[in-house]
Amino acid sequence: MSQFLWDQHACLPLQVGAEVEPLTRFQRRGGAFVSVNAGYSPHSFEDTIALLQRFRAAVDAHPDLELAAHVDDVERITSDDRIAVAFDLEDSAPIGGDLDNLATLAALGVRTLLPTYNHANRAGSGCLDATDTGLTAWGAEIVAEMNVVGIVPDGSHCSTRTGLDLCDVSKGPVVYSHSCMKAIWEHPRNITDDQARACAATGGVVAITGVGIFLGPNTPTLDAMTSHLEYAVDLIGVDHVGISSDFSFDHADFNEELQRNPHLFDESYTKWGPIQWMPPETVLALGRHLGGRGWSDADVHAVLGGNFRRVAKQAWVDAT
Repeated sequence: MSQFLWDQHACLPLQVGAEVEPLTRFQRRGGAFVSVNAGYSPHSFEDTIALLQRFRAAVDAHPDLELAAHVDDVERITSDDRIAVAFDLEDSAPIGGDLDNLATLAALGVRTLLPTYNHANRAGSGCLDATDTGLTAWGAEIVAEMNVVGIVPDGSHCSTRTGLDLCDVSKGPVVYSHSCMKAIWEHPRNITDDQARACAATGGVVAITGVGIFLGPNTPTLDAMTSHLEYAVDLIGVDHVGISSDFSFDHADFNEELQRNPHLFDESYTKWGPIQWMPPETVLALGRHLGGRGWSDADVHAVLGGNFRRVAKQAWVDAT
């Protein structure tokens, strides 16, 4: 029996003219869910609304893609071997300083949001900050409202303490939508064992990503990804581990982002040369790869999609 794939974070160009056709590279027997990034720290609320409207209209017009407002939608769409789509935000800047905007974003399909992107803002500290003061009172208010409107708090790109604080204050599951394990590869974007344990304690999921610089010295291979997956499974249990490609469908666009916003990154993003990504075609081979290493069908199903489905079923319940 084919099992659907749940990719919790992938990146189209953040431009209102971007095409969604590249998402069909995730098409597979059993279907797929893909969360598409729709904005990060340089984007205003208005910028993000424009991107969401563009992406939503393009998905609506594509025969192989469909917007998923509820978990039942994901199951229906993937049962036809099609691709279900929702959205995520990297940073709290796109909410525009107004908690009421979170309900609007949820209604447009945003299902995960991380409060900080690499560096400190009003909500908390980022993973590249020298000083880690954790989640602020404003950040806690954001999390509380996300719990209400059905957006899952996300610790990726946050500092260690901010991630731990997210887990302390959230009334529902917290996820790391695209983060690898620091014990396997020392990178400021990767998370500690304590962060992973705290995430699992909320009922959440740590999603190992396919970006080369986070897996190792720019090594986006299935073996490298599996090393992080197996470490995480041993640490927090198979029910709390998932995947995300974090694939950039336009490498040139991302490199331009690095040039346009050098203050958001550091040498940990560039010291290994041009970033290498694991393409969707390789991600689709992960289940077979894990099976070849002796993983049970049940464990493969949990990591490829079952665990994120559980989180969505719990956290999306009030989303509209």
